[in-house]
Amino acid sequence: MPTIPPEPAPHSEHEPHERRQVAESFGSDAERYDRARPRYPDAMVERIVAGSPGPDVLDVGCGTGIAARQFRAAGCRVLGVEPDARMADLARQLGVEVDVTTFEAWDPAGREVDAVVAGQAWHWIDPVAGAAKAAQVLRPGGRLAAFWNVFQLPPDVAETLATVYRRAMPDSPFSLQAMTKQAVDGYQVLFTKAADGIRDGGGFSDPEQWRFDWEWSYTRGAWLDQMPTLGALAQLPSDKVAEVLEGVGAAIDAMGGSFTMRYATVAVTAVRTGPS
Repeated sequence: MPTIPPEPAPHSEHEPHERRQVAESFGSDAERYDRARPRYPDAMVERIVAGSPGPDVLDVGCGTGIAARQFRAAGCRVLGVEPDARMADLARQLGVEVDVTTFEAWDPAGREVDAVVAGQAWHWIDPVAGAAKAAQVLRPGGRLAAFWNVFQLPPDVAETLATVYRRAMPDSPFSLQAMTKQAVDGYQVLFTKAADGIRDGGGFSDPEQWRFDWEWSYTRGAWLDQMPTLGALAQLPSDKVAEVLEGVGAAIDAMGGSFTMRYATVAVTAVRTGPS
C-alpha cells in the first residue's frame, strides 16, 4: 500500500510501475508499515462489497494485508497478490492467503473473483496490463476498485514539514505550496491514468470516482511511527531520516503533541462487462 506527506502523483521520467525499487522499499520494516499505515473507510469497503456480485476478492499489491483484513471483516474471502515476500510473510501471519508475484505476472490458474481491489498500489502496476488482467479474472458484473488515501496536512504542520524537508533534503519536491494545496488535485493525474488504463484495457464500464472524506487524530508518536514508511523517507539514509523526524517531532510538541489530519479516500472503479 502509497502515502507521502502529502503524496502527489509519483513523478519521474519513468512511469511509477517502472520504479519497482520504490514500491519494494516498504518491506524493509513490514511490522511498522502494518502498525502505522492508515486503514480505509468502512463505508468504502461496504460500497465495494455491495457493488460486487459475490464475496470473492483479489487484493492486488496487498502488502501486509491491511485492506484484505478489512474486506475479510466485511464477510469476503480474500486472496492477496504481493511481490514483496517480506510483506507477504506478515500478511500470512495475520491470516491472509497471498501469492508472491507481481500482478502482471500472476497466473490466475482458472480462478475467478467478484472484485479486484488495490489499496495504495495500482500506480505500481502497468495500468493497461493490470486492467486487462483484472478483466481476465473477474466474473461478469465483478468490480475493479483501485483506491488511495490522500491526506491534507493542517497548514501549520505543512509549513513545518516543508521547512524540515528543505533543510534535510534540499532536492525534495515537497514545497510549502505543494503541501498546503488541495492534495486530491495533486492526485488527479494518477486517477486519470488509472481510469485511462481501464478504458484501454477493455471489458469494463466507464470508470467512476468515489470519494470518502474522514479525519484522524495523530499523536506525536503515531505520526513519527508512520513517517519512515512513506515513500519520501523510505530510501533516505538513516541520519537524514533522523533529522526529519527530530524536526517534525519538535513541531508537533510545540502544537501540544497532536494534530488532526483530514483524509480523502478516492476509488477509481468500474464494472466488468460481457462474458468472462
